[in-house]
Amino acid sequence: MQTILGSNGQIGQELAKELSRNYTHDIRLVSRKPRKINKQDQLVPANLLNFKETNQAIAGSDIVYFTVGLPNNSAIWEKQFPIIMENVIQACEINHSKLVFFDNTYMYAKNNQPQTEESPFLPTGRKSVVRAQMANMVLQEMNSGKLTAVICRAPEFYGPAQTKSITNNLIFNNIKKGKTAKIPVSSKRLRTLIWTPDASRAMALIGNTPDAYNQTWHLPTPDRLTYQELVMLIQKTTGKKIKSIVIKPWVFKLASLFNQNARELQELLPRYSTDNIFLSDKFKRRFPDFQITSIQEGIKAIVQQ
Repeated sequence: MQTILGSNGQIGQELAKELSRNYTHDIRLVSRKPRKINKQDQLVPANLLNFKETNQAIAGSDIVYFTVGLPNNSAIWEKQFPIIMENVIQACEINHSKLVFFDNTYMYAKNNQPQTEESPFLPTGRKSVVRAQMANMVLQEMNSGKLTAVICRAPEFYGPAQTKSITNNLIFNNIKKGKTAKIPVSSKRLRTLIWTPDASRAMALIGNTPDAYNQTWHLPTPDRLTYQELVMLIQKTTGKKIKSIVIKPWVFKLASLFNQNARELQELLPRYSTDNIFLSDKFKRRFPDFQITSIQEGIKAIVQQ
């Protein structure tokens, strides 16, 4: 049995498809109101803030994938994520289940230094502190030998369907509506983006590779590009003139006075003022046959959707 916690999110949905395609049909989907992705999926409603429900959802699982998301709200993250993480770790240890933890890069320094699996945690901002805390909880239990686990870390998403990210929200979604693409902070800084189906495929591969456990992996990404280059590629792919505008930090700050989402975005803005160099060399060496979706292929899939 392979179990996905947070199965309704884009990563969880793509993960369920990949597991069914290439690994197992014995899949359990867990969320407050889980929905089937594959016809044979087992659905288990659970509130992961409740240990009893978490334990019941995980019982009998060989591998548990943590893809849980919460609303973009610092107070909710601080209150709920540590409890959820503790419940999941404890349940995995009780049931002797392996844990595959899907993580982000919030805890890394927001500068232009290359990010590797050995990069130190230097969180700035409330949500960044929470993500560092969660990763450290997994690392502590993993290093103690009580938990067999692996951390799969991804940079910013872009992708199809309901992918939620700054790049999707400000650029792709606006273009699809015929509106002006909004570029955060700078159009000339390098961005590292990961195609959401690639993130899920890579996580399924790692989860089903026994010697990949008890370490951290950066998930595979294509070549970096600037937002200016991204807009030009979209224009070339669609054959249409794309209008774009750079939104400066002071505009986001002004918007934060009136808008909750803009307020929550403030701690992430520094990473858009500098090159983002996320390295996935370790994964590419270990899994050289993994096919990474190019930015051009990703753009084509999004605009044809």
